Amino acid sequence: MHCPHCGSDNDRVLDSRACDDGRAIRRRRFCNQCRARFTTYERVENFALQVVKKDEVREPFQREKIERGVERACWKRPVSTETIRKLASDVEAEVQSDFDTEVPSRHIGRLVMERLVAVDQVAYVRFASVYREFKDVADFVAELQPILKAPPPEIQSECE
Repeated sequence: MHCPHCGSDNDRVLDSRACDDGRAIRRRRFCNQCRARFTTYERVENFALQVVKKDEVREPFQREKIERGVERACWKRPVSTETIRKLASDVEAEVQSDFDTEVPSRHIGRLVMERLVAVDQVAYVRFASVYREFKDVADFVAELQPILKAPPPEIQSECE
């Protein structure tokens, strides 16, 4: 493994542990050259699953694209990196269990939105605006109507 700081391939593993519900291994590494620490993740790679885009172009499924899209939607929101990773892992697991060779990109977007609305409603609307290609304010209002009609989440008092 090459160090992301100095590029040396002289490192050692300090700690290994399972993560993403056992679907990955997280390794803490130490570079013997520059003495920096960094983290790597090891996952099973599935080459078979292809994402079918709106224009019928096919590309390999990449979990990192889900993470990046959700990170953008959660920008300046109180959503942890671990929550974003878990959401992406859950979507990836469901896609891999439901599809063998091809998955429509719109299905992945729906799965992300289903989970994101429970995590952060502002991030949900941000993601939906890109995913559904909102053209004007009316599109935002139409997306917000179901959220506004839902009962507000319970707020627990600090005195209890």
